Amino acid sequence: MIASSEWKPTEANQNLYEGHSESGHTILFDASAEHPDGPSPMEAVLSALCACTSVDVVSILKKKRQPLTSLTVSAEAEQQVEPPRYFNKIRLIYKVGGQLDRKAVEDAVALSKNKYCSVSAMLEKAAEIQFVIEYDDMDQVEVGPLD
Repeated sequence: MIASSEWKPTEANQNLYEGHSESGHTILFDASAEHPDGPSPMEAVLSALCACTSVDVVSILKKKRQPLTSLTVSAEAEQQVEPPRYFNKIRLIYKVGGQLDRKAVEDAVALSKNKYCSVSAMLEKAAEIQFVIEYDDMDQVEVGPLD
């Protein structure tokens, strides 16, 4: 896998960087305090975590023939106060919809966290990752870190 970043300052924002992926995609990173032109690199890492685990959970639930109708994964993270400001705590919130077997959902989230999600595996080296599953019918299950 190959990636690169190029500094792309503008008159209005000197803190822009254009990221390029080997597959030909581009993402604009904004390192300014306000981030008006794109996510900061750390926001992009957090988004990548949400996307990575989402892919796993959808795939696992489809294989289990669960009638998933929606999935949103969001993250709340704390960073170290001093540089380097890496994440030290992350809380993932899985909002799932459909007439789902709750054990199947919990198992899918656990498999993503403990086996399949590469982004989670990397981040867990520095951050405690906890999660909550919220179901469409408004029940909430605090699952935790699943060690």
